Amino acid sequence: MPHVLIHEVGPRDGLQVEAKLVPTERKLDWIRRIASSGVDVVQVGSFMRADKVPQMADTDELFKTLLSEAVPALLSGLVLNEKGLERALACGVPLICMGLSASDTHSRKNSGMSVDEALPRVLGMADVARRAGRRVQVSVQSAFGCGYEGPIDRERVMDIVEAYMASGCRAISLADTAGHAHPAQVRDYVERVLAMDPTAEVTAHLHNTYGLGLANAVAAIAAGARCIETSVGGLGGCPFTRVAAGNVATEDLVHALHREGVREDISLEPLLQVAKELSAFLGRELPGCVYKTGPIAFHAPA
Repeated sequence: MPHVLIHEVGPRDGLQVEAKLVPTERKLDWIRRIASSGVDVVQVGSFMRADKVPQMADTDELFKTLLSEAVPALLSGLVLNEKGLERALACGVPLICMGLSASDTHSRKNSGMSVDEALPRVLGMADVARRAGRRVQVSVQSAFGCGYEGPIDRERVMDIVEAYMASGCRAISLADTAGHAHPAQVRDYVERVLAMDPTAEVTAHLHNTYGLGLANAVAAIAAGARCIETSVGGLGGCPFTRVAAGNVATEDLVHALHREGVREDISLEPLLQVAKELSAFLGRELPGCVYKTGPIAFHAPA
């Protein structure tokens, strides 16, 4: 099992569908502790209108506070449009994430635009962000299937990837927004992207809607994905997809990697504690497993 980066998206994707608003100070505490675990990237929030996603109303404040501290992880933020990009640049966000859906139906629900309308705007935003000296990650959402349209043509996904690469984008996320992916499909898509450009930094963003999230993550890593996006406790879900379900739980993937003798530099304990606190705060059991069972005591192979 090769070395892989962990991009924690819980503070954004994990909380965006939650009706119970999390106080800013509590978010800051959770983000600091998640970052202290040794994960590589933490997605602090998205720059969306507060009336659309109230949970993200304090994203600017979170970034301004965290970027004034020595947080031991790269911080990322999601933008959906030019106004969001302006806010992200003003806040000094180091890694700006953006993208579009391969599904026209999901794209219109998510951004109010068709795929063909959204693509040139995303490419333009990516260019602005890069010229401002920021790192950029672009994504193809609903890459493996859509809750509204069903299967998405693979060539449509690869055409979007090709357009990203032609514009100079090399950090590309394949997002299983609807949770329809299966391991063979994930392997195939990651390998196809890397065949286009072996230097591409491929990320897999996987939802566990139908129970295949962790299996898909392992398949992505084996195929050469550089990074996996996960959410502490398994929280998450796109508010604009048909069936919103959680991400792969960060602590579950880290535990699995530890069993393989990989990423032992990441400490499970802070992740488990935050997952337990999230469960208590939200008043329900979360989808993750290891925060409930506890990790297996074992010695990694020499």
